[in-house]
Amino acid sequence: MDAHLSLVAKMPLSYDPVVITQNLIRYPSVTPVDAGCMDYVEALLEPLGFTCHRVFIGDVTNFYARLGAEAPHLCFLGHTDVVPVSVKDAWACDPFSGDIMGDHVYGRGACDMKGAVACFITAIYKITQSGTLKGSVSLLLTSDEEGKAQNGVKKMISWLRDRGEIIDFCLGGEPTNPIRLGEMAKIGRRGSLTMTLTVTGKTGHVAYPHFALNPIQPLVQFLGALLIMPLDDGMDMFDPSHLEITTIDVGNPVSNVIPEIATAIINIRFNPTYTSETLTRLLEVQLDIARQSCDACFVWQSQYHCSAEAFLRHDPVFAEMVTDVIQQVTGLTPKLSTTGGTSDARFMKDLCPVFEFGLLSCFAHQTNERVAISDLMQLTEIYAGIIVGAVG
Repeated sequence: MDAHLSLVAKMPLSYDPVVITQNLIRYPSVTPVDAGCMDYVEALLEPLGFTCHRVFIGDVTNFYARLGAEAPHLCFLGHTDVVPVSVKDAWACDPFSGDIMGDHVYGRGACDMKGAVACFITAIYKITQSGTLKGSVSLLLTSDEEGKAQNGVKKMISWLRDRGEIIDFCLGGEPTNPIRLGEMAKIGRRGSLTMTLTVTGKTGHVAYPHFALNPIQPLVQFLGALLIMPLDDGMDMFDPSHLEITTIDVGNPVSNVIPEIATAIINIRFNPTYTSETLTRLLEVQLDIARQSCDACFVWQSQYHCSAEAFLRHDPVFAEMVTDVIQQVTGLTPKLSTTGGTSDARFMKDLCPVFEFGLLSCFAHQTNERVAISDLMQLTEIYAGIIVGAVG
């Protein structure tokens, strides 16, 4: 363990959200490495009466802790892993220092989402000290959210079911607010489907194209057809589905050779108008049209990966209560949204209704990622109000 991490382990426990955020940042937990985060969280929760479990799946560390046995049951969903630091020298401080500069705590994971974890732990501490907890509260954390997310919450759903855990409400701590705390919460998410398409032709000299078969032209024609293909006009709570071409690659370093292979990757963020299956069928229909309109000697290969289905699942009464709490603390009424990327809510929604509210997304994954101390204080107050409203 690094020297500064050993120092954290020896420090007396503090239930200050700023201190907890700083300490969590000091664990360099780049996906899927836990680096000691779960040990620290467990050290904070056990004295409060939580029963803690560590579940190791592959190289991923999962953590589940529960306080109470009665309904209703509120579960906080979060992760301790962070994305890598690409250019360390561009940071104003060590990205794993948790330094305070001005009125912000700096460090990788400050807003996505170690700050939110710190706020929830502090909120729980405040509630347990007041003795107002009547139901149950739990935390489900993973070190596998920022990566492939295959051995984290996705697998923990079965683990929770096997234990007979019944969760009434889930509160996710992802950064949901664009630029100001209180602006936005998430009650669902769009789906994400990726298509990888490879067209194989025949390589040859550019001066003798009749001896070759250039795969670029049919691939580009197909992509052009996709870009003008209407998907949908959106629906209640969801924007229109959206297609983006994310890469086109032929792996050709020279200008006088016709390449043999051309590959493109397309990602579609889709609303519940589609499932990944119906969207795949739509793309395959377009692909059949492209095949029939070009030389039959071209070989087309398509692969699909769905990382999330579109969903909208929330408890209206719980959502109204949370919205009221947010408004009371921040003075803002949050927009209930389904925008943004995917989150572990896509797995948790199979178990219970999910409502996501956390810190600012504008700093997430950025150089000099940071969180305002005032936001940590307000989010702690919000989470405390949610706990009281849900299980108090």
